[in-house]
Amino acid sequence: MFKYEKMLEYPINIKKKDIKMAKNLLAQLGGPDGELSASLRYLCQRFTMPDDKGKALLSDIGTEELGHVEMISTMIEQLLRGASIDELKKNDLAGWYVSHKKGIFPADQNGVPYTSAYIQSTGDPIVDLQEDMAAEEKARATYENLMDLTDDEDILAPLSFLRQREVVHFNRFKELHDEYKEMLKK
Repeated sequence: MFKYEKMLEYPINIKKKDIKMAKNLLAQLGGPDGELSASLRYLCQRFTMPDDKGKALLSDIGTEELGHVEMISTMIEQLLRGASIDELKKNDLAGWYVSHKKGIFPADQNGVPYTSAYIQSTGDPIVDLQEDMAAEEKARATYENLMDLTDDEDILAPLSFLRQREVVHFNRFKELHDEYKEMLKK
Protein backbone atom coordinates (compact mmCIF):
# COMPACT_ATOMS: atom_id res chain seq x y z
CA MET A 1 0.00 0.00 0.00
CA PHE A 2 1.31 3.43 -0.89
CA LYS A 3 0.54 6.72 0.76
CA TYR A 4 0.86 9.79 -1.41
CA GLU A 5 1.82 13.09 0.18
CA LYS A 6 1.25 16.09 -2.06
CA MET A 7 4.74 17.49 -1.74
CA LEU A 8 8.01 16.96 -3.55
CA GLU A 9 10.88 15.31 -1.72
CA TYR A 10 12.94 18.41 -2.57
CA PRO A 11 11.41 21.77 -3.60
CA ILE A 12 11.53 22.66 -7.28
CA ASN A 13 11.20 26.33 -8.23
CA ILE A 14 12.87 26.98 -11.58
CA LYS A 15 12.42 30.57 -12.70
CA LYS A 16 14.12 30.59 -16.12
CA LYS A 17 12.95 28.71 -19.19
CA ASP A 18 15.61 26.34 -20.56
CA ILE A 19 14.28 24.11 -23.31
CA LYS A 20 17.59 22.35 -23.95
CA MET A 21 17.89 21.39 -20.30
CA ALA A 22 14.29 20.18 -20.26
CA LYS A 23 15.12 17.93 -23.19
CA ASN A 24 18.27 16.67 -21.47
CA LEU A 25 16.36 15.88 -18.28
CA LEU A 26 14.23 13.43 -20.24
CA ALA A 27 17.16 11.00 -19.83
CA GLN A 28 16.24 10.73 -16.16
CA LEU A 29 12.52 10.41 -16.85
CA GLY A 30 12.17 7.79 -19.56
CA GLY A 31 15.71 6.68 -20.31
CA PRO A 32 17.10 3.23 -19.49
CA ASP A 33 18.94 4.55 -16.43
CA GLY A 34 16.23 6.97 -15.38
CA GLU A 35 13.99 7.19 -12.36
CA LEU A 36 11.01 5.38 -13.89
CA SER A 37 13.17 2.39 -14.78
CA ALA A 38 14.67 2.33 -11.29
CA SER A 39 11.31 2.53 -9.58
CA LEU A 40 9.73 -0.27 -11.58
CA ARG A 41 12.88 -2.41 -11.37
CA TYR A 42 12.96 -2.29 -7.57
CA LEU A 43 9.21 -2.69 -7.12
CA CYS A 44 9.31 -5.83 -9.30
CA GLN A 45 12.47 -7.29 -7.73
CA ARG A 46 11.20 -6.95 -4.17
CA PHE A 47 8.98 -10.00 -4.50
CA THR A 48 11.92 -12.39 -4.83
CA MET A 49 14.08 -11.01 -2.02
CA PRO A 50 14.72 -13.82 0.51
CA ASP A 51 13.46 -11.94 3.58
CA ASP A 52 11.37 -9.04 4.78
CA LYS A 53 14.41 -6.79 5.14
CA GLY A 54 15.16 -7.05 1.41
CA LYS A 55 11.52 -6.68 0.43
CA ALA A 56 11.23 -3.59 2.62
CA LEU A 57 14.39 -1.99 1.26
CA LEU A 58 13.38 -2.46 -2.37
CA SER A 59 9.84 -1.26 -1.60
CA ASP A 60 11.16 1.85 0.14
CA ILE A 61 13.68 2.77 -2.55
CA GLY A 62 11.28 1.90 -5.38
CA THR A 63 8.68 4.17 -3.85
CA GLU A 64 11.21 6.97 -3.37
CA GLU A 65 12.18 6.63 -7.04
CA LEU A 66 8.54 7.34 -7.96
CA GLY A 67 8.97 10.59 -6.05
CA HIS A 68 12.05 11.28 -8.17
CA VAL A 69 9.95 10.74 -11.32
CA GLU A 70 7.67 13.45 -9.98
CA MET A 71 10.61 15.77 -9.32
CA ILE A 72 12.09 15.30 -12.81
CA SER A 73 8.65 15.78 -14.37
CA THR A 74 8.16 18.99 -12.39
CA MET A 75 11.56 20.27 -13.51
CA ILE A 76 10.77 19.53 -17.16
CA GLU A 77 7.39 21.25 -16.91
CA GLN A 78 8.91 24.35 -15.30
CA LEU A 79 11.77 24.51 -17.82
CA LEU A 80 9.28 24.37 -20.71
CA ARG A 81 6.86 26.88 -19.21
CA GLY A 82 6.22 29.67 -21.71
CA ALA A 83 8.11 27.98 -24.56
CA SER A 84 6.81 28.85 -28.01
CA ILE A 85 6.36 26.36 -30.82
CA ASP A 86 9.30 28.00 -32.62
CA GLU A 87 11.51 27.50 -29.56
CA LEU A 88 10.48 23.86 -29.35
CA LYS A 89 11.28 23.40 -33.06
CA LYS A 90 14.70 25.04 -32.64
CA ASN A 91 15.47 22.57 -29.84
CA ASP A 92 14.39 19.46 -31.79
CA LEU A 93 11.16 19.04 -29.83
CA ALA A 94 8.72 19.50 -32.73
CA GLY A 95 8.07 15.75 -32.80
CA TRP A 96 7.46 15.82 -29.06
CA TYR A 97 4.99 18.67 -29.50
CA VAL A 98 3.10 16.79 -32.23
CA SER A 99 2.39 13.86 -29.92
CA HIS A 100 2.39 15.47 -26.47
CA LYS A 101 2.26 19.27 -26.79
CA LYS A 102 4.15 20.19 -23.61
CA GLY A 103 2.84 17.19 -21.69
CA ILE A 104 5.12 14.91 -19.74
CA PHE A 105 5.69 11.55 -21.42
CA PRO A 106 8.30 8.92 -20.51
CA ALA A 107 10.88 9.05 -23.28
CA ASP A 108 14.58 9.78 -23.30
CA GLN A 109 16.39 12.89 -24.51
CA ASN A 110 16.47 11.47 -28.05
CA GLY A 111 12.71 10.86 -28.12
CA VAL A 112 12.98 7.08 -27.65
CA PRO A 113 9.87 6.03 -25.70
CA TYR A 114 10.24 4.27 -22.39
CA THR A 115 10.09 0.48 -22.60
CA SER A 116 9.77 -2.17 -19.92
CA ALA A 117 12.82 -3.81 -21.53
CA TYR A 118 14.81 -1.39 -19.33
CA ILE A 119 13.70 -3.29 -16.22
CA GLN A 120 15.99 -6.08 -15.02
CA SER A 121 14.52 -8.66 -12.65
CA THR A 122 16.15 -12.10 -12.60
CA GLY A 123 14.69 -13.57 -9.43
CA ASP A 124 18.22 -14.04 -8.07
CA PRO A 125 18.70 -11.57 -5.20
CA ILE A 126 22.47 -11.33 -5.64
CA VAL A 127 22.26 -10.68 -9.37
CA ASP A 128 19.39 -8.22 -8.94
CA LEU A 129 21.22 -6.27 -6.23
CA GLN A 130 24.33 -6.10 -8.41
CA GLU A 131 22.12 -4.72 -11.19
CA ASP A 132 20.65 -2.23 -8.73
CA MET A 133 24.06 -1.00 -7.60
CA ALA A 134 25.08 -0.54 -11.24
CA ALA A 135 21.81 1.28 -11.97
CA GLU A 136 22.38 3.69 -9.10
CA GLU A 137 25.92 4.40 -10.29
CA LYS A 138 24.70 5.03 -13.85
CA ALA A 139 22.04 7.41 -12.53
CA ARG A 140 24.63 9.19 -10.36
CA ALA A 141 26.88 9.66 -13.39
CA THR A 142 23.95 10.93 -15.46
CA TYR A 143 23.09 13.50 -12.79
CA GLU A 144 26.71 14.65 -12.75
CA ASN A 145 26.64 14.98 -16.55
CA LEU A 146 23.42 16.99 -16.35
CA MET A 147 24.98 19.24 -13.70
CA ASP A 148 27.87 19.93 -16.08
CA LEU A 149 25.37 21.37 -18.58
CA THR A 150 24.00 24.19 -16.42
CA ASP A 151 25.01 26.92 -14.02
CA ASP A 152 21.44 27.69 -12.93
CA GLU A 153 21.25 27.12 -9.16
CA ASP A 154 17.49 26.46 -9.42
CA ILE A 155 18.39 23.40 -11.52
CA LEU A 156 21.65 22.45 -9.83
CA ALA A 157 20.19 22.22 -6.33
CA PRO A 158 17.58 19.54 -7.06
CA LEU A 159 19.99 17.69 -9.36
CA SER A 160 22.55 17.65 -6.56
CA PHE A 161 19.91 16.32 -4.16
CA LEU A 162 18.93 13.57 -6.61
CA ARG A 163 22.58 12.70 -7.25
CA GLN A 164 23.15 12.29 -3.51
CA ARG A 165 20.11 10.01 -3.19
CA GLU A 166 21.69 7.74 -5.83
CA VAL A 167 24.78 7.46 -3.62
CA VAL A 168 22.64 6.61 -0.58
CA HIS A 169 20.68 3.99 -2.56
CA PHE A 170 23.89 2.43 -3.85
CA ASN A 171 25.18 2.12 -0.30
CA ARG A 172 21.96 0.53 0.98
CA PHE A 173 21.95 -1.96 -1.90
CA LYS A 174 25.63 -2.77 -1.29
CA GLU A 175 24.99 -3.43 2.40
CA LEU A 176 22.11 -5.77 1.58
CA HIS A 177 24.09 -7.43 -1.23
CA ASP A 178 27.01 -8.16 1.11
CA GLU A 179 24.68 -9.48 3.81
CA TYR A 180 22.92 -11.78 1.34
CA LYS A 181 26.21 -13.01 -0.13
CA GLU A 182 27.22 -14.13 3.37
CA MET A 183 23.77 -15.50 4.28
CA LEU A 184 23.19 -17.41 1.02
CA LYS A 185 26.59 -19.12 0.87
CA LYS A 186 25.83 -21.12 4.03
